[in-house]
Amino acid sequence: MSSVSTPSATPAPAADDARVRLVLRVLTAAAFVVILNETLMLNALPPLMAAFGVDAGAGQWLTTGFMLTMAVVIPMTGWLLKRLSIRAAFLLAMSVFIVGTATAALAPTFSILLLGRVIQASGTAVMMPLLMTTIMTMVPPQRRGRVMGNLTLAISVAPAMGPPVSGLILQVASWRWLFLLVLPIAAAMLIGGARLLRGSDPGCEARLDVLSALLTALGFGGLVYGLSALGEGAPGPVGPGTSLAVAGVALALFVWRQLSLARRDETLVFLDLRALQVTRYAVPLALMCLAFMALIGAMLLLPILLQQVRGFSTLASGLMLMPGGLAMGLLGPTVGRLYDRFGPRPLVVPGGVGLVTGMAGMALLATEVPWWGLVGLHVLVSISLAFLFTPSFTAGLGALPHRLYSHGSAMLGTGQQVAAAAGTALVVTVMETRAHQLGLGGTPELEALSGGIVSGLVVATGITVGALVLALFVRAPLPESGDGSADPEVRDGEPARATGGTAYPEPAV
Repeated sequence: MSSVSTPSATPAPAADDARVRLVLRVLTAAAFVVILNETLMLNALPPLMAAFGVDAGAGQWLTTGFMLTMAVVIPMTGWLLKRLSIRAAFLLAMSVFIVGTATAALAPTFSILLLGRVIQASGTAVMMPLLMTTIMTMVPPQRRGRVMGNLTLAISVAPAMGPPVSGLILQVASWRWLFLLVLPIAAAMLIGGARLLRGSDPGCEARLDVLSALLTALGFGGLVYGLSALGEGAPGPVGPGTSLAVAGVALALFVWRQLSLARRDETLVFLDLRALQVTRYAVPLALMCLAFMALIGAMLLLPILLQQVRGFSTLASGLMLMPGGLAMGLLGPTVGRLYDRFGPRPLVVPGGVGLVTGMAGMALLATEVPWWGLVGLHVLVSISLAFLFTPSFTAGLGALPHRLYSHGSAMLGTGQQVAAAAGTALVVTVMETRAHQLGLGGTPELEALSGGIVSGLVVATGITVGALVLALFVRAPLPESGDGSADPEVRDGEPARATGGTAYPEPAV
């Protein structure tokens, strides 16, 4: 999630406190619903594969397509949130989400189900920046820490609840109820928000650079499609090599376009890439992308391991993944307080060590350790991620000058989604390739699948080693100026020494 509109530092009047609290509660509740829906598919993948007769390579697009859509749409929300009022943006996001949910619920084929997920993701991508922008606009700086801490707790728990909720539903009903049960809740949120958000400030004129938007979609889409096609999980006339080549050219043109716009017409800049010149931002950004790549890839493999190899039900596998997710969410406020006291390095380095240890344990012991051992390893990974994500997000955005904050937040959100989508495609490709090799050698099907999953977890572990190396180079933001409102300029394409204030963390999904 990323805020992509420039936040105002003007405190909300005291008389408006009650309305501000009400608005934030409505938006947070709606965000909880859409984030919960995002993770419902992780545990439901095996039964959906059986229902539609697709393999893991195609099935993983229910997750990959969702994240990829968010990665493409999130950068555009900066323009959208400038043009629309809070109420209009909320109604648009929830309406699109409801249309996608209904499409998925009634889907007669896998392709229609995937289309519904893409539409859902489009609404989710607007909702998350809207919530963050509203907080930065309506809440005075001295109160943002507490508000963001509570938001972190609420929204971090939603992903943890996705697998067990889907497991419970699938235990007693068909997969369509994963969407049918969400519909009335989302509709109630839409009606409530339409009434409570009246009177929000109108939007203003803003221009969208269509070429940048097209290059973003082509570059990120081609990247993830190419990775998936390597394992024949994305059928079509375009080969993986061609797809990756086109993606590389599109992303290169995107970079050139942004740098060119930054020099001659900053009002059209899609993402200000000069933020990447701030090392104290670029290192946490890269760390979080690698961690997301490993996390989402492993989270896709674990339900397949638990259900198809270890023989657990969808409900049991969901419940086994819940303690780790809850631990990560509940630790958010505590890690935030530790960050304020000790800074990032004493947190991210142990977090990186724990992440590598937990992932390596899963890769080595996935097929042998008792169920409670897998739960323990998953809890270790989740706790480690809590110590990585919150300090990295806070230190990275806090290192940017205020004029680059919205761009840095957008790049972080987009980078996370693309990294997660690429990680999903990568581990599934490795899993299917290894399982195919073992099958050709005469290995029984179940053992071949197990070997493929282990290979995927090994690759995910290697990615976490890269995250650990980057954790050694994470630094705290430079001190604020005396008035606490440092906003250094970027001259001649070079950012000044960043002294930005504390940026409170967004939860990771």
